[in-house]
Amino acid sequence: MDKVRVGIIATGSIARAHARGYRAHPEYEIVAIADSNGEALNLFGDQHNVDPTHRYLDFRAMLDREHLDVVSVCSWHGQHAEMTIAAAAHSPKLILCEKPMAVNLGEADNMIVAAKRNKVKLAIGHMRRFYRGWELARALVADGSIGTPQRAWSQIRDGLLNWGTHTLDGLLFVLGDPKVERVIGNIERKTDRYERAMRIEDACMGLMQLSNGCQVLIESDLTKYGSINFTIYGSEGTIIIDENTVKLMNASTQGWKQYEIEQNDPFAGQAQGLLDWLNGKVTEYRGEATLARATLEALLAVYESTRLHEAITMPLLTRVTPIDLLVEQGHVPVQYPGAYDIRSFLVRGEAMSWDIDSAR
Repeated sequence: MDKVRVGIIATGSIARAHARGYRAHPEYEIVAIADSNGEALNLFGDQHNVDPTHRYLDFRAMLDREHLDVVSVCSWHGQHAEMTIAAAAHSPKLILCEKPMAVNLGEADNMIVAAKRNKVKLAIGHMRRFYRGWELARALVADGSIGTPQRAWSQIRDGLLNWGTHTLDGLLFVLGDPKVERVIGNIERKTDRYERAMRIEDACMGLMQLSNGCQVLIESDLTKYGSINFTIYGSEGTIIIDENTVKLMNASTQGWKQYEIEQNDPFAGQAQGLLDWLNGKVTEYRGEATLARATLEALLAVYESTRLHEAITMPLLTRVTPIDLLVEQGHVPVQYPGAYDIRSFLVRGEAMSWDIDSAR
């Protein structure tokens, strides 16, 4: 059986995680890579035995010359749309783009249209949906172990579209992927803070009403504590989910019950899920792009609620990045000037971050 030919765009830390997932399954072969930084390109290529003649400084050259089945887009957020659309134009079987899907709904919709137009399956890297703990939690909620879900809460750090993307996506997954119907939120941004060249808030809160009646509260950077975990309170019990840890309390558990869960690599699970989707073993992939768009829409609505001073009823109509509008229209003036990027440690060489103006 022919190998699934994989090409990876951008060879930083998340690309290594993608590669680990692919290498867990012999059906895949990483045949080509692209990165504008030659040092990163060759380090990754040497680590993963990619032929030097299939290493590219221009990702478009890789797309032109290689006949790829799968393209992994592992760049920073601001390049996701451009690179996904370019890859879709070459009609691979599948594109896996990292989260967050895009920086605004206009870009997300263009990605979905490009994939559909070229008959390409589009997945977004919400790989935590493959944690066995999250799968168990979803089953427990579906079976009524906490009764009717009523409230959910999470406390995160490092930006709403960063940790918050995984957190809200995970909450929706465990709850059975209900729709977000209404969002109200507020942010603080006194410093010129960025995360991988994308403007982020200093702190924020968002309250979301779901179609199943549950309300979700997400707090970001309000304290030094934070994790990609969440608690769901139901009419008959409470469940706490933290990656591969699940704790349940209801009338039958006689206190907290912690489940013994075999630890797993969600990137390997993601790679297997993609194989199953490619081979037709599943018709609905749990990290498909329209689900990721819904997560993105809800998070962006927190910013738009701040800008318009009102609760946002879905669908969100603003197609540009609301936090940029907040800053550029003077709603959240910077009180402590000096742009900085909390992910500057990821950048090679002398630069401290991407050029922020060009990245926007």
